[in-house]
Amino acid sequence: MHFTVRGGLGRTSTVKALEHASLRLRRGRIVALVGESGSGKTTLARLFALMYTPTSGEIRLRGEPVGPRRGRAAREYYSEVQMVFQDPFASLNSMHTVRHNLARALRIHGRAGRDDIEERMHALLERVSLTPTRDFIGKLPHELSGGQRQRVAIARALAVGPKVVLGDEPISMLDVSMRLDILNLLARLRDEEDLALLYITHDIAGARYLAEEIHVMYAGQMVEGGPTEEIIQNPQHPYTRLLLGASPDPARTLTPGGSSVFADVEDSGEPPNLTDPPPGCRFHPRCPFATDSCRRAFPARTELPTGQWVHCWLYPSGAST
Repeated sequence: MHFTVRGGLGRTSTVKALEHASLRLRRGRIVALVGESGSGKTTLARLFALMYTPTSGEIRLRGEPVGPRRGRAAREYYSEVQMVFQDPFASLNSMHTVRHNLARALRIHGRAGRDDIEERMHALLERVSLTPTRDFIGKLPHELSGGQRQRVAIARALAVGPKVVLGDEPISMLDVSMRLDILNLLARLRDEEDLALLYITHDIAGARYLAEEIHVMYAGQMVEGGPTEEIIQNPQHPYTRLLLGASPDPARTLTPGGSSVFADVEDSGEPPNLTDPPPGCRFHPRCPFATDSCRRAFPARTELPTGQWVHCWLYPSGAST
């Protein structure tokens, strides 16, 4: 995914926001997408939500390619794929009540008629544990706490009966005391609704708590993924080791390789400017293992016996997979 940015004096530049990014979501499973700020996590989610048109590659839903959509076709797609944004106050219409925000979603997608819409709205609030529902349905967003607003945003997403929910750092703007409640809510809804859930975060501990799989992004490139505990306990890509080393998690046992390579995280460098990223693996300027191969080309994907996969020239089979 590339973006053209216009500057002064008619100059333009290209932001190479996403390259070599692939992700599969399955019903009843949660995949966490982790990485530093600016790594491309939100851009990927917005691609899935059809907020951007990919410059290359494709999006598939149930195996069928999905292209740009308008009108009825767009509504049909959004009935299956919904996004929960980072800031619940910004994502809800602040001038209207909870009732209006939910009713609008139900009406646009034809999920309720005049006779049953009130009942459906109360049922949605019950599903996200905003009870008694009569205490919340008439309130404006500013009359709710951050956690309550995010629950309303989740209820609005569920109103259309989606199969896929994209959560873009849905707890990062909430008080710490509320975060676990929202994570538990997402896990419960995954089970009850058989949802495919993408959970975007920079918090490794939260990803470990919620997700069955973790995928790691760096500077717009997907570098590693696999079962959560394998990624936490046995990271393969040097960037994953750096990310885990910088994340406080007392429950995690670092492998010798993961704990010693980046002894001083603060001196490990900064992510590249995506208007002029380095060739090959974009992590190579910061990587203590970088070789000429890393500087020339992005490595192919290597499947590992643990269920993990990695894009890294440290694994010679990556050149032929």
